[in-house]
This record gives sequence, C-alpha cells and structure tokens, in this order.
Amino acid sequence: MKSLLILSTALLFAASSQAQSTEKAAAPSKDAAREALAKQDGDSDQTAVLKAALSAQDKQYSLIRKGKMALTYDFGYAYIGAQQINARFADSTLTLFNIQNTRSHTVTNSFSADYGLRDNMTANVVVPLVSKFSESETFSGMSNGFGDISLGMRWQPLALSRDMPSFTTSTTLRLPTGRSPFKVTAGQGLSTGSGYTALSLGANTSKVMDPVALFGSVSLTLGAPVRHLSQKLNDNATLTGVDPGASFGFGMGFAYALSYKVSTTVSFQETISAKTRLILADGKTSQTSTQTSGLLSFGLGVRAAPQTTFNVSVGVGLGPDAPAFTLGLNIPLNF
Repeated sequence: MKSLLILSTALLFAASSQAQSTEKAAAPSKDAAREALAKQDGDSDQTAVLKAALSAQDKQYSLIRKGKMALTYDFGYAYIGAQQINARFADSTLTLFNIQNTRSHTVTNSFSADYGLRDNMTANVVVPLVSKFSESETFSGMSNGFGDISLGMRWQPLALSRDMPSFTTSTTLRLPTGRSPFKVTAGQGLSTGSGYTALSLGANTSKVMDPVALFGSVSLTLGAPVRHLSQKLNDNATLTGVDPGASFGFGMGFAYALSYKVSTTVSFQETISAKTRLILADGKTSQTSTQTSGLLSFGLGVRAAPQTTFNVSVGVGLGPDAPAFTLGLNIPLNF
C-alpha cells in the first residue's frame, strides 16, 4: 500500500511538472508547436513518465542543456509574383508604356546546429543553400549557391516558473556569404544573399496554458553600409554604395495540441523596413520606399519519433511587399 501511495504521488508530480518541460522560447513560430506536444516517448510507460518528471524538476531552463547539441533541417519555398509598369515621357508625350510580369521562385535548404554553452545559454550556426529562379519578359534564369551564414546566441535570463511566461533574448550576426545583389549585373543574374552584414536583436516569450501555448516575438535588425561597389544599373547609372535601412519585426500566435502527437499553429509576422539609401558614381543619391511585409502562417506538427517532430507550415503574404505564398518544413534531430 505504501509503494502504491508513493507511485501515485510521483505520477501526480509528473503531471504537474509536464507544463514546465514543454516551454521553449527560441524561434516560437516553429518550436512552440513542437513543445506543445507535452508527452514524451513513454506515453504508456509509467516508469518513463516518472523518469521524465524527475528530469524536469532538475531542469530549470527550457534551452538545450549544457554540453548538448541539436541539429535541425529547414526547407523553405517562397513565390513572388509582381507586375511592373514602365512609362517614359518626352515633351509631355508618352513614348513608352508596357507592363512586365515577374515571377520568382526561391527554395532554401538550411542546416542549423545548436550547442548548449550553459543551461540558459545556447549558441547556434545556420548554413543555407539557396536556389532561385526568376522569369520575366526580359530575363529568365536560375542561380544556386550558399546563402548568408548566420551566427547566433540565445539567452534565458530567468528560470522557468509555472505562473510566469518563459522569456528569451537572442542575438544574430548575418554574414554576407551569399551572392550579393549589388554585384550581379542587372538582367543577367540572380543573387543568393543580402549583400551586407547585419546584426539582429530579438526577444521571445511563450506561455503554456494546456492545451494551448501562446507566443510572441519582437526584433530589430541593423545593416552595415556597403562601399566600393561598381554595379551598372538599367538607366546607365553606376551604383557605388548602399546604406541599408533598419528593420523592425514583431509576431504573435498560438499552438493548440490536438493530441499527444499532433498540434496546430497559427501565427502572424510583420516586418517594417526603413528606406535604403543608394549612392551613385556621379555623387547623386536615391532612396527606396519604406516596405511593410506581413505573413499569416498555418502550421501542423506531428511527432513521428521520440526525438523527431515534423513541422509543416503554409504562409499567405499580406501586402504588396510580402511573398505571395510560402511553404516550410522543419525537422529537428536532437542528440
């Protein structure tokens, strides 16, 4: 009787500790859906449940434990379709008017590795492989190569608490390792990177209210100026320098656990990019317009194995500056 009482108490403790073990603040739009799957591989094994409960009691943070590594594969597809109107006036007379349809397809295969420096601090590196195809009335071509490699750090300042949301900060340095759009001849090639170094600062928060997990994020990205360029533009001007504008992003959403192995996610992400200043060889400068890009995403998470969860997402662009359609697949492999 005494052993049964101890086992019942341990099982109750495992259920009460379950919410703590499912919180993960970094990359909430992908990870919150995965972590909303509360049960682990021993769903029908009481011994495994007890072992997980004891481990959760010792683990005070939701990031990777010190000395542990996680490998993740991400597949992304984005389609952008746009119409560009070209008009030219001479002596108040319209001499040129045409409409060009542009269709762009981008496929990105990203491999990321995370390593726990401390229980509340994780370092990561992301290496993307980009394939891009663009077609219009004046140009049609494909480009393959490395994208911009990213080096990041995530830090969770506060330990997990049952009554308080989980909070995580992040810092990411993006390196211009991909093919720069400022070094590609207009109408003759495609870029695979942004062309400049950028530093991003972000904050993420999440709260599990079984069976729902709420999450939100904010970010600020600052780009480094680019000089010593010599890119010929369509109007016979030469681009010699670029001052990228800062961008601010925010997102929010929720994940709902349909069962121990299936969850759904709905999220919204918006990015506002300030004007970018272009410096020309003749000393003149030009500015791009402020861009606002919104994306509404719907996801599905399926736990295929104890340490493998497939997350599929479909996104719909909101506004003319956003991709018309996106598709994503995330497969985390934990070691």
